Amino acid sequence: MGTRKRLIGNRAFYAMVLAVAVPIMVQNGITSFVNLLDNIMVGRVGTEQMSGVAIANQLIMIFDLGIFGGLSGAGIFAAQYFGSGNLEGVRNTFRIKLYIGLVVVLAAVGVFLVFGRPLVMLFLQGDADVGDPEATAAHALAYMRIMMLGFFPFMLTQVYASTLKECSETLLPMKAAVAAVLTNLVLNYLLIFGKLGLPALGGQGAAAATVVSRFVELVIVLLGTHRHPDRYAFVRGLYRTLLVPASLLRGILAKGIPLLANELLWAGSMAMLSQCYSLRGLSVVAAMNITTTVTNLFSVVLMAMGNSVAIIVGQQLGSGDLERARDTDRKLIAFAVALSILVGGVLALVSPYIPLIYKTEPMVRKLASTLLLIGALEMPIDALAVTGYFTIRSGGKTFLTFLFDSAYSWVFTIPLAYCLVHFTALPIVPLFFIVRFSNIVKGAIGLILVRSGFWCQNIVLENP
Repeated sequence: MGTRKRLIGNRAFYAMVLAVAVPIMVQNGITSFVNLLDNIMVGRVGTEQMSGVAIANQLIMIFDLGIFGGLSGAGIFAAQYFGSGNLEGVRNTFRIKLYIGLVVVLAAVGVFLVFGRPLVMLFLQGDADVGDPEATAAHALAYMRIMMLGFFPFMLTQVYASTLKECSETLLPMKAAVAAVLTNLVLNYLLIFGKLGLPALGGQGAAAATVVSRFVELVIVLLGTHRHPDRYAFVRGLYRTLLVPASLLRGILAKGIPLLANELLWAGSMAMLSQCYSLRGLSVVAAMNITTTVTNLFSVVLMAMGNSVAIIVGQQLGSGDLERARDTDRKLIAFAVALSILVGGVLALVSPYIPLIYKTEPMVRKLASTLLLIGALEMPIDALAVTGYFTIRSGGKTFLTFLFDSAYSWVFTIPLAYCLVHFTALPIVPLFFIVRFSNIVKGAIGLILVRSGFWCQNIVLENP
C-alpha cells in the first residue's frame, strides 16, 4: 500500500469522520468562543478580576478533567459495546458513570472548600508588577464559590453527553451546548456589567451566568434523550435498576482508575506549569490567561479529532474489525496533523491583534501576542500527542496512557519548567518556548506507540 493510500482516505471516509467530528467541533468551538468573550468581558473590568478568574478556572479545570477522566474508562467500554450491538452493556456503563461522577463532585467540593485559599495563593507568589495580589485572590475565591454550584449539573450532563457520543449521537449534545453558551453569553453581559437594572457583579456575574447555563444544558440533554427512546435505545430501562455487574465494574475500574489519575495529574501539571510561569510576575499571569483562553478556542479542532479517534476506532475495535481500526487510525492522525497546520497558521496571523481587545496594560498585550505565536507554531506537535493518546486509550491500554500523558508531564515537562524558572534568569518568552517545544519528544513517543499496533484489541469480549 502506497503512502498516499495509507494516510489519505476517500470521500466516504472523510464524510464519516466529519459527521462525528464537526458537531463536536461546533459544540466545543462555541463553548470556547463564549469562554473567550467571557474572558474579554471580565478583562474589560480590570486586570485583577481577570487574573482572579483565570486562577480559579485553572483550579476548576482539575475538576472538569477529573470528570472527563473518571468517565473515560467506562466510555471505552460503551463505545465498544455499542459497536458490538450490546445495549445492556451501554446501560451498565452509564450507571457506573453516575457513581464515578458523584464521587468526583463530592471530592472536588470538599477540597475547594477546605483548601481554596492556599491553592489560589500558590499563583500569587511572583512580583506584583501589575495589580494587587490580595484583591486578585479575593476575586478568585468569590468566583470559585459560585462555580461550585454548577458542579453537579455539569457532571450529569457529561454522563449523558459522553454516552450519546459513544453511541455516535453528537447532534443532541451539540444543540444543548449551543443553547447553554448562548445563555451564558447573554447573562455574562447582563451580570458582569450590570445591564437592564441588574447589579454589576464582575467576575462573580460571570460565575453566576456559567452556573445557570449548565442547568440549561442539563435540562435540554435530559429531555432530548428521554423523549426519544426510539432514537436513543439505551435509555429504555436505564433506571430500572442501579445495580451493575461486578465483573464489569472491576473491568471499568481497572481501565478507568489510570485514566482518572491521568486527567487529575495532567490538570495538576498544567496548574503547576502556570504556577511556575507566574513566578515571573503578575503580568505573566494575565498574559497566560489571554493565551490559554485564545489557544483553547483554536485547539477545538484537535480535541474533536481526538474524540473522533476514541469513538470511531473504539467502535471498530468493538466490532472485531481490528485491521480496519488500524487503517482508520492512521488516516485520522494524518488528517489531524494537516488540520493543526492550517489552524496554527490562522492563529499565528491573528496573534498580534486579539490581545488588543483586552483592557489591560500594554506590556501584558505584547507578551500575550508573543506567547500566542509560540502556541500556534507548536500545534502540529500537539496534534500528534492528542491523537496518540486517544488511540492508545481506544484499545483499553489505560495504564500506558497514564504513563504517556500525565507521567510524562510530571517526570519531564514540570522538572524542566521548574529548573528553568528557579535556576536560570530566562525571561518568560524563551522559557515558554523551550517548555512548549519539548513536547516534540512526547509526539515522537506517541507515533512509535501507535505504529506498534499493540493497542489494537477488543476488550468487551471479556465482559459480554
